[in-house]
Amino acid sequence: MHTAIQAITQVIKGKREVIKLALACLLAKGHLLLEDLPGTGKTTLAITLARVLGCSFARIQFTSDLLPADILGCLVYHPKEGAFAFRPGPIFHHIILADEINRATPKAQSALLEAMGEGQVSIEGVVKLLPQPFFVIATQNPRELYGTFPLPESQLDRFLMRLDIGYPDHVSEKDILRHGHYREEASKLPASFNAETVLALQSKISAVHTHEDLLEYILNLISFTRDWEMLRYGFSTRGAEALVNSSKAWAFLEGRDYVIPEDIQTVFLPIAFHRLIPQQELDPKAKGLLLKSILEKVPLPE
Repeated sequence: MHTAIQAITQVIKGKREVIKLALACLLAKGHLLLEDLPGTGKTTLAITLARVLGCSFARIQFTSDLLPADILGCLVYHPKEGAFAFRPGPIFHHIILADEINRATPKAQSALLEAMGEGQVSIEGVVKLLPQPFFVIATQNPRELYGTFPLPESQLDRFLMRLDIGYPDHVSEKDILRHGHYREEASKLPASFNAETVLALQSKISAVHTHEDLLEYILNLISFTRDWEMLRYGFSTRGAEALVNSSKAWAFLEGRDYVIPEDIQTVFLPIAFHRLIPQQELDPKAKGLLLKSILEKVPLPE
């Protein structure tokens, strides 16, 4: 994994932790939501990840006129054969870039629900399995920008992590300005993996040990979010599982076969941000600070 991280940092400057979290999301068999202002490198990061992973890749540009059939595919009638044949859509790839997902209507967005949750799609009563590994990387602009449709909670919960890239630091941004656009360089990166090696790495995550005390710590975090009056509702069981699996993946990237409390705290915000809704409307920075305060309120295991 170190080779892959080094390759990606050649293109995505000054964002090593974001890159590691994105890879942890993949290893935990989740899906990734990148949310930030236009021009912060969301699409470039997604393309770079796909290139380095070496799996089949498709990019779907979400627009207001996108239809579910444009994503999933459809049945096409062939007069000579007198039968329908399935024409697969771009969803039938290992890695899907759902670019600007919140510019499509809820009907088009919902086409991804079964694919992300079950690894399959149903079309006209026919179930088609998707290739494995299957990893959706969606980018979206902040909700307040013109022409966006907010993702429903059921759709958001299908994403294991939500990350924002943020502005680069001074040195990294100067390097970007000096070098020029990195998108072309991303397309030339050598593949560090393929589908088989990604599946093999994912299978190793289940072997990472989580001590009973740390499982209790995670349960205490979950219970706190469900009871805290500052939140409308707390973590679901799926969110709790995401916290466990992501902690294991982060520990694996750190070179350990066991989880420590710092692993849980590192992945907490990317997992919590899109799942936990404050009682009062807050800007992203204030919301992040509120959610981070949960880690201060719940004591660590002794």
